[in-house]
Formats: sequence, C-alpha cells, structure tokens
Amino acid sequence: MEIINKSKRPLRIPLPGGKKLFLGPGKTGQISPKTTEHPPVKILIDEGAIEIVGGGRSTGTGGSGGSSGKSSSQGGASTGGVRHTGDR
Repeated sequence: MEIINKSKRPLRIPLPGGKKLFLGPGKTGQISPKTTEHPPVKILIDEGAIEIVGGGRSTGTGGSGGSSGKSSSQGGASTGGVRHTGDR
C-alpha cells in the first residue's frame, strides 16, 4: 500500500515494532496493509495528515523488482536508503 503525506510539514509516522517512516511534504512511501490498523497511523489518517492509496500490493509496478528482492534478502530492514559496500 502507498501512503502520501498530505500535510505541509515533514512527518515522522510511528509504525509497529518501534519503527518510523519519515515522509516529506507531498512525498509517498510504502506500508503493509496491517500497518493501517496501527493506532498512531489511524489518528494521522483521521486528521487528514496522510492518505492511503491503493488497496492491493504494488509488486511489479515499481519497475525495480530485481533490486528490491536483493535488499529484502539482505536482512529485511529496508529504511529506504541502504548502502552496500564491497563485492557481495
């Protein structure tokens, strides 16, 4: 699912498991469908600060399926900007 920051300020969205999603004004990010049930996320949706777009999964629509598979096999903690060093 895609999430959009509708506010005019950067948001720090609390996610389950103590993680946070940082979104600038007008920016989008990816969350799992179960994350929309997380109470802090529900509050932001009700306030209109964020909007959820798309009900289904968007696998294959990003155009970079190969690289996303690689980063998920590297530990699963994708924070958006993963830097790889060395030849692995």
